[in-house]
Amino acid sequence: MIKTILCAVDINRPEDEVDVVKQAKKLADLDGAQLDVITVVPDFGANVVSAYFKDHDVKSAQTGAAKLLNDMIADIIGEDANTAVRHVVAIGTVYEEVLKTAKLSKSDLIVIGAHRPDLKDYLLGPNAARVVRHSTCSVYVVR
Repeated sequence: MIKTILCAVDINRPEDEVDVVKQAKKLADLDGAQLDVITVVPDFGANVVSAYFKDHDVKSAQTGAAKLLNDMIADIIGEDANTAVRHVVAIGTVYEEVLKTAKLSKSDLIVIGAHRPDLKDYLLGPNAARVVRHSTCSVYVVR
């Protein structure tokens, strides 16, 4: 029985994430599971551009991302259903933060979308593939 589902979304591509969120909601409803939704803001402090960003810039980005995430999920599953969803805005690398959050929340299932791979994805590996390879729980990939 699934108790907690973590759904990873990219708030910069809301139209591409509709099916991912709907599928995660459907799976959560089947088992009466808690639905958590995560989006990840890049960690500007970890790369060369960090010299141009202050701490308040990252905090502002995180706050803005939280509002966008809340609005996006409410638009997809409805305002009432959205109130039961736990929203997570992490800062860092997408696949690392998804895996870390899944572990911390003891998620039984991760739902993540996969886009059509580009050549660069074959060389670097997309986030969905990394999550699938390194997750300790089941992963449901929505195409």
